[in-house]
Amino acid sequence: MKLATIKNNSRDGQLVVVSRDLTKAVKVPEIAHTMQEALDNWDDISPKLEKVYDQLQNNTLSNTFDFDSKEAMAAIPRAYHWADGSAYVTHVELVRKARNAELPETFWTDPLMYMGASDAFIGANEDIKIEKEEWGIDFESEVAVITDDVPAGVNAENAQKHIKLVAIINDVSLRNLIPNELAKQFGFYQSKPWTTFSPVVVTPDELDDAWSNAKVHLPLISTLNSKVIGSPNAGIDMTFDFGQLIAHAAKSRSLMAGSVIGSGTVANQGSPNGSSCLAEVRCLEIIKDGKPSTPFMSFDDRIEIEMKNKKGETIFGKIDQVVKQYDPIN
Repeated sequence: MKLATIKNNSRDGQLVVVSRDLTKAVKVPEIAHTMQEALDNWDDISPKLEKVYDQLQNNTLSNTFDFDSKEAMAAIPRAYHWADGSAYVTHVELVRKARNAELPETFWTDPLMYMGASDAFIGANEDIKIEKEEWGIDFESEVAVITDDVPAGVNAENAQKHIKLVAIINDVSLRNLIPNELAKQFGFYQSKPWTTFSPVVVTPDELDDAWSNAKVHLPLISTLNSKVIGSPNAGIDMTFDFGQLIAHAAKSRSLMAGSVIGSGTVANQGSPNGSSCLAEVRCLEIIKDGKPSTPFMSFDDRIEIEMKNKKGETIFGKIDQVVKQYDPIN
């Protein structure tokens, strides 16, 4: 099943069911008005949404409309919880190698995770608005899952049962603001602007055999200004699967329905398939040449992020964003 949230006159948008090929959609206010409402009552509501999805696939509905990804908001425009992991430890290892820093052994057994801003996610075609280029603008292509209610202390195996939806995201980073924040030893804040969602989210079964062991075994393609930066396989070198990430997040407290858990930047060991962020590209350059040659993003740069199935068909639709400067209001 594929779902999306489209624009209306509210902050939370209108839940719609979307056809597999992303061409048609149907509103379902009689079932749920918003994505959060559906997640709050998933066991009762999801079978009803699945029925509509089947009808949509069979062309038996008369109230459909053409789906336009530009009208899509983030699938869940504001969430109760957003936590991003760093499941691809090979990525962290590379970054540390570039600055001659040791990787603690615990990084391979205990996930890194930070809590991000969930008061507003943005849609796949919305601009990335940043005040200054010198902040070091970077994209980060990731996979994310959305959960129902997760009990505190859940183990990794049972945590997988709480994964209801899967998405791809762009977790934008402001690289030149990160060092000062981390030096305070209190995590990211200013260096993490709003995160972007793919046009649609899907239930894990929609991924067929590409969804295995709580991982998505497909390439995640990142294209900057028409140049493919990378297409690493999200199922390879993922040290911690989504069950483990959810269990980590729920170690000491329960998670509310609608919690979003990110994978961190998708990376493959040795980067044979390219990279999912410019920071990794620059690290490889530092290791090879002693200095980076690739700049971070500039205003008017365009980043596209997409994942396709084995038939070459888009699964989540495409994240397609342009970096724009905003003027602060004083």
